[in-house]
Amino acid sequence: MWALFIWASLLLISITHWVYSWRNPKCRGKLPPGSMGFPLLGETIQFFKPNTTSDIPPFVRERVKKYGPIFKTNLVGRPVIVSTDPDLSYFVFQQEGRCFQSWYPDTFTNIFGKKNVGSLHGFMYKYLKSMVLTLFGYDGLKKMLPQVELTANKRLELWSNQESVELKDATASMIFDLTAKKLISHDPDKSSENLRANFVAFIQGLISFPFDIPGTAYHKCLKGRENAMKMLRNMLQERRKKPRKNPSDFFDYVIEEIQKEGTILTEEIALDLMFVLLFASFETTSLALTLAIKFLSDDPAVLKRLTEEHETILKKREDADSGLTWEEYKSMTYTFQFINETARLANIVPAIFRKALIDIKFKDLFNDADYTIPAGWAVMVCPPAVHLNPDKYEDPLVFNPSRWEESKANNASKHFMAFGGGMRFCVGTDFTKLQMAVFLHSLVTKYRWEEIKGGNILRTPGLQFPNGYHVKLHKKDEID
Repeated sequence: MWALFIWASLLLISITHWVYSWRNPKCRGKLPPGSMGFPLLGETIQFFKPNTTSDIPPFVRERVKKYGPIFKTNLVGRPVIVSTDPDLSYFVFQQEGRCFQSWYPDTFTNIFGKKNVGSLHGFMYKYLKSMVLTLFGYDGLKKMLPQVELTANKRLELWSNQESVELKDATASMIFDLTAKKLISHDPDKSSENLRANFVAFIQGLISFPFDIPGTAYHKCLKGRENAMKMLRNMLQERRKKPRKNPSDFFDYVIEEIQKEGTILTEEIALDLMFVLLFASFETTSLALTLAIKFLSDDPAVLKRLTEEHETILKKREDADSGLTWEEYKSMTYTFQFINETARLANIVPAIFRKALIDIKFKDLFNDADYTIPAGWAVMVCPPAVHLNPDKYEDPLVFNPSRWEESKANNASKHFMAFGGGMRFCVGTDFTKLQMAVFLHSLVTKYRWEEIKGGNILRTPGLQFPNGYHVKLHKKDEID
């Protein structure tokens, strides 16, 4: 009896000590305020709760109100410091490789691949980044401009002959087909397998609770990735067996790199790179484009000014039907302000993770206290909190492209991090802007549209989904 009592007492003490240690993690310094949540789960369930507003996610907003702009939490079993402070967030990005390195939870790594570009560091990351810039760098985009415009014109023509078009899916299909052609020469009309269908299955479970059980969204996501990777692997192996005499896409370039003597590029890394590029290029841009058109529909004054800029480009040409030139593209001043404002409010990637390599001490001015980020802890930078800060942006929830007229923050700064920051600033940013600007040029100069169904915007900790936004396109020359 006494033995059972002693055993039960020891068990109770052990559990109590474990719970106390969970809620009060060790730190050589003072941790920011916050809660570590329940043992094992942390605050994971609250974090994954969807956000149906255009404001900062409730998970972050509620804790900022309670603890201040920097707080501690625990997500999927990992201790995390959340930063909504622009100075600390900017510091985290700028100290990549010295004080911090890119990091994402294991659930994300399982989805995007253990060798995906976001999980690699140092020389390997820089090597892959330089590879991608051969396609999405200045020279590559300049060559790509005519094809981007041709693709936009063809799709808009097709959509104008339909009763209505669901913009999110339609723009995603357009961008995916263009990107897949440039990357791997994939032609959906000639392929017996639907590559994009696997990515759609992947995306539908991307931001879901990580239960890998048949029937769950997360399981379907992993299966979508598995099927897409199988297709990419088969394409790569077939291309290696029958190499082309004249390399014409990114796959050819990758194969050349793999076959070089002493190469550090493996097939696994190459395939994970292809997967991430295909996903990032079409999913994020289609979301931004859909929201951009929604913003135009809701604000006639912005639409009028944007249309005037693009009609002025046509009026200055000797031949109004000639294609866009690079000089014309670079002259789209208001268009780039419009794209920046869309990216600011879209917050397509509202959580960016890093991991502390050493103990980091910093000053929290809000709480007037010195805090420490322990080595090994994750840091989650929250761009929406920066982008919707009323101290920096007047009426932050109002769509106002003109707020960018005097701004020099076209890419990344302390107050604008829609495309990341530091050495991991998104290499596809200019490709995204090119696609959006060219599509908007074709749209506003040749078409008018009416909303058929407004749709809903479901925001999650990772992405937002404008669901069911249908429009009917009308050619301007037919109306006039």
